[in-house]
Amino acid sequence: MSFIPRHGFPPLPSLPRSYFLGHHKAGLQKMKSLLSSIDLVIECRDYRVPLTSRNPLFETALEGKERVVVYTKRDLGGGSRDNKNEDVIRMWHHPTPTMFVRNGKEVDGEGSARSSIVKLLEVLRAQAQTTWKLVGHRVMVVGMPNVGKSTLLNALRAHGIGKGKVAATGAQPGVTRKVGSGVKIIPSEDDMEAMDSSMQKKLKGVGGGVYLLDTPGVFIPYVPDAEAMMKLALCGSVKDTIIAPVMLADYLLYQLNLQSPTLYSEYAPATNDIMELLSEIAKQTGRLGKGGTVDTEATALWMIQKWRTGNMGRFLLDQVEETSLEKAKLDEEGVSPSWNQARKAERERRRARNKARGEK
Repeated sequence: MSFIPRHGFPPLPSLPRSYFLGHHKAGLQKMKSLLSSIDLVIECRDYRVPLTSRNPLFETALEGKERVVVYTKRDLGGGSRDNKNEDVIRMWHHPTPTMFVRNGKEVDGEGSARSSIVKLLEVLRAQAQTTWKLVGHRVMVVGMPNVGKSTLLNALRAHGIGKGKVAATGAQPGVTRKVGSGVKIIPSEDDMEAMDSSMQKKLKGVGGGVYLLDTPGVFIPYVPDAEAMMKLALCGSVKDTIIAPVMLADYLLYQLNLQSPTLYSEYAPATNDIMELLSEIAKQTGRLGKGGTVDTEATALWMIQKWRTGNMGRFLLDQVEETSLEKAKLDEEGVSPSWNQARKAERERRRARNKARGEK
C-alpha cells in the first residue's frame, strides 16, 4: 500500500500567536526616529518563508524610504533548479531591487555565497554614487528576528573592507537587542588613498564610505494564522521554548512528507506519526533516557536543527505564485497588527509559563 501524507495540519487554537517583546517595540521606534538620517533600507526576509517572514509593520514604519529587499538563506531553500521562485519573487517587488543571499560556506563562482554578497555590495555602491556625501551613506538593515541581519552585516564588512566579524550572531533570536551605530562596509575615497596597492586592487571605495546600522529583529505584534506561527518557529524566528518541540517536529514531519518521505528515510520508513519517527531517530542517535526511554523533546530539537541547517531537505514552506503576495496583503486587511493583542498574548504566555513552572 502506497504512503499517503497528511494534506492538512490539525488546527491549533491554543498555539501562541505572538512573540512581540519589549525590545521589538523599542527597536521599531528607534528605527523610525533615525529614518531622516538614513539613505537606504535593506529589508531582510528568510527565503524559506518569503511571505511569512514579511512584517507589515515595516511597510508603514519605513514608508517612502528607498529600499532593497534581501532574501537570506537562499541556499536552504532549494537548488538552482528552483530559480523560478526567484523570478516570481522579483516580480512581487518590481521595481524595488530584490537580492538573494546565500549563507553557505565561502565558495567562489556564480551562485556562491561570495558572489551573492559581492552583487549586493555593487548595488549599495551604485546607490551611494548617486549622491556624494562627506559623512558617508547610512544604510539600515531591518527584518524579523533571526532572519540573518547580523550575519549579512558581517559578510558585507568582510567583503567590502576586508575586516572580520563585528556583529554577534546566534541560533536563537534576540542576539541583537538595540539599534547599533554605523559599521563601515564600503571604504571611503580617503580610505582607499591610504591603502597599499594590493588592497586597492581588492576593494572599491565610494564618496565618504557606506555605513550599515544593525537593528533588532521585530516580530509581528499578532499572528492571526496558526500555521504561519509554526513556520516562523520552525525557521527560528521565535525561541524554541515558545512552542513545544514535539509539536513543532510534527509540523516539520508534515512539511517533509509533502516534499518527499525520502528526506528522513535513513531513520525510518514513511510515516505520519511523529512519535514513531522520533523513536527511530533517538535509537540511532543515542538520545535515550534511563531504561532506554526516548527523550522525545531532545530528539525533536535535534530533528528541527538538522532541517534548519539544510541536512534534512532544502525547500520553501510558503507557496510562491504570482498572486501570493497580493493575496497575503488582502488577508491582512481587517486583521491589522494590534499592540493590545500583542500585550494580551504576551501576558497569557507568561501566565501559562509561570503556571507550568509551578506544577513542576
